[in-house]
Amino acid sequence: MTTKPQSSLLTKRRFLPYFLTQALGAFNDNVYKNILLILIAYASIDSLPLSANLLINIAAGLFILPFFLFSASAGILADQYDKAAIMRIVKFAEVIIMGLAAVAFYFQSYTLLLFLLFLMGTQSAFFGPAKYALLPQHLKTEELVSGNALVETGTFLAILLGTLLAGFIADSPNAHVIAAISVVAFAILGYLTSLAIPSAPPTVKRTQFKWQPIKQTRSTMAIARQDKTIFQCILGISWFWFLGACYLTQFPNYAKISLGGNAASVSFLLMLFSIGIAIGSMCCDKLSQHRIDPGIVPIGSLGITLFGAGLYFMTPDHIVTTSSLSAFISAPSLWPVFVSLLLLGIAGGIFIVPLYALMQQRAEENVRAQIIAANNIWNAVFMVASAISAIVFLSVLKLSIPEFFLILATVNALVVIYIYFQAPDFFWRFVVWIVTHTMYRVKKQNFANIPAQGGVLIVSNHVSYMDALLLAGACPRPIRFLMDRQIYNLPVINTFCKACKAIPVEASDRSSVRTAFSQVSTYLDNGDIVCVFPEGKLTFDGEIAPFMRGIDLIIKRSDVTVIPVALQGLWGSYFSREGGTALLKWPKRFWSKVTINAGESMSSKEANSQLLYEYVSRLRGEHR
Repeated sequence: MTTKPQSSLLTKRRFLPYFLTQALGAFNDNVYKNILLILIAYASIDSLPLSANLLINIAAGLFILPFFLFSASAGILADQYDKAAIMRIVKFAEVIIMGLAAVAFYFQSYTLLLFLLFLMGTQSAFFGPAKYALLPQHLKTEELVSGNALVETGTFLAILLGTLLAGFIADSPNAHVIAAISVVAFAILGYLTSLAIPSAPPTVKRTQFKWQPIKQTRSTMAIARQDKTIFQCILGISWFWFLGACYLTQFPNYAKISLGGNAASVSFLLMLFSIGIAIGSMCCDKLSQHRIDPGIVPIGSLGITLFGAGLYFMTPDHIVTTSSLSAFISAPSLWPVFVSLLLLGIAGGIFIVPLYALMQQRAEENVRAQIIAANNIWNAVFMVASAISAIVFLSVLKLSIPEFFLILATVNALVVIYIYFQAPDFFWRFVVWIVTHTMYRVKKQNFANIPAQGGVLIVSNHVSYMDALLLAGACPRPIRFLMDRQIYNLPVINTFCKACKAIPVEASDRSSVRTAFSQVSTYLDNGDIVCVFPEGKLTFDGEIAPFMRGIDLIIKRSDVTVIPVALQGLWGSYFSREGGTALLKWPKRFWSKVTINAGESMSSKEANSQLLYEYVSRLRGEHR
C-alpha cells in the first residue's frame, strides 16, 4: 500500500498533463457559459432574439442536451480508440469552437453563441468517457482514490475560478473583446497540455462505428446495469449532481432573499461550497488511506444530511441587508450559514470520490468508457430532475429556499439509510478504522501479501479485545471473524457483528463448531477473507499459546491462501489481561504504538497448526 502523498501524482507525466487538461476544460466551460449568461441577463432587449429569461433557460437546456444525444456514442468510441488521442481531438475541437465564439462575442451574436454552447456541451459529452476511463489505465489501483480526489478538487476549483473570472470579465468595459480573447487562449492552453498525455490504447478489437444514438444509448445503459455495484455507484454519483445542481442554482436567490447579500455574496457562497468539496475530496483520500473504501460513502452522505439541514436551521429569521461583500462576510448572524455550507461541501467531496474510484475499478476495461457514458447520461437525467424539483417546490408549492434545502436534506437521509443497508460491513469497517486509529498509532507491515481477490484465511495471535477491530480496520478488504458466541450475543455488539457477518461459535458445543466451520468454508469458497485466532482465547501472560487443532480442520476443508499475522504492542493495553482483568482496570497508556505484521502467504496444502504457530511467533518476536 502506497504511503506517498496524493500530491506526488502531480509530479508524474502519466497524471499531470491529464489533470491540467481536464481542469482547464472545466475552467473554460464555466468562463464561456457564465459570461454568456451574464451578458444575456444584462443585454438590451433589442439585441436579443428572445427574452432574457427564456434564453437563459434555453442555454441551460442546450448545454445538457448533448449528454443525452452523444454520451453513448462517445463511450463506444473511447472503448475502441486511444483515449488520450480522443482527448486531444476533443480539445482541438474546443479551440475551433472557441475561435468561432470569439467572433460571436465580438459581434455580439447571441444566436451563434447559444449554438456554440450546444457544441461545447457536445465536446464535454465526448470528453467525459475518455477522461474517466483513462484514469485506471494510467494509475495503479492504490492510486485511483488519490487520482479521483485530485480530479474532483481540480474540477470544482476550476468551476469556482471560471465562474469568478466570468463575472469579472462580464463587468469590464470591453467585456466582449476580453471574453473573445480569454476563451480562445484557455482553449489553446488546454490543447497544448493534452499533447503531453501518454497514450491509453484500447483493449478491444475495433469495429466499424455507426452513429445509432437510440440503439447505442439502450445498449450502454444495459451494460451499466449488469453489475449491481457499478449501477449503484452511478446512481450515487447522479444523486450528488442532483443535489449540487439544486444548491448551486438557488445560491443567487438564497443570497439575496434569505441572507440579504448582494451579487458579490453569491460568489462567496460558491467559493465556500467549492472549497469544501475540494477539502472533502482530499480528506477522503487521507481517511481511506489511498484505498477504495465504500464505507466512507455513508459518512459523507450523513454529513450532507446534517449540514444541508443546517442551512435551514442556521438561516437567520431576520434579514439584515448588506451593501458590500465585506459587510456580508463579517455579519455574525451569517457565520453559522457559512460554516454549514463549507461542511456541506466537505461532506459532498467525501461522498463522491469513492464512488468514482469504485466505478472505475470494477468496470471491465473493454466497456469502461461506456459505463462512464451511462453515468453521464444518468447525471444529466438527475440534473434535469433537479430543475423540475425546484420548480415544483419553489414555484408550485411556494416553499422558501431554506425549506427547499430542508426537503433535500430529509430525502438524502433516506439515501443514507439505503446506502447503509447496501453495504453495512463497509460502513462499520470504516468506523472501526476511525476508532482504532484514534486509540492507537497503528503501523502496518507487508499487507501487500494479502491478495486483492480470492479466499484468504488470516491466522493471528490473540492479545486483546481490540485485535479483531484493529485487523478489520487495517485490512483493505472486509474480514469475517470467527468469534465466541457469548461475545457475539452481547447487546449492541450483536448488531455490529451481524452487519460484519461475524461467525459465532461455542467451543464446548460440537454442533456449534460444525456449523461455524461450515460457515467459514462457505465464506472462503466465495472468495472472502476469514480471520481465526487459533489460541481460542486471550493470552494470560503475553505469550502465544499453542494453536488449537481446529485450525487444521478449517485448512483441510478449503483450498485457499493462508496468511499468518502477528500483533505487536497490545500486551499491557486496557483491553489485554496484563495487570488484571481486561476492561476492569485503570488504563496505563493512550495512543500507544501497535504493529500489525503480515507474513508471506502459503497454500492451505502446506499449512498446519504447528507451522503457523512457529511462523506467527517469529513474526511477533520479543515485542509483545
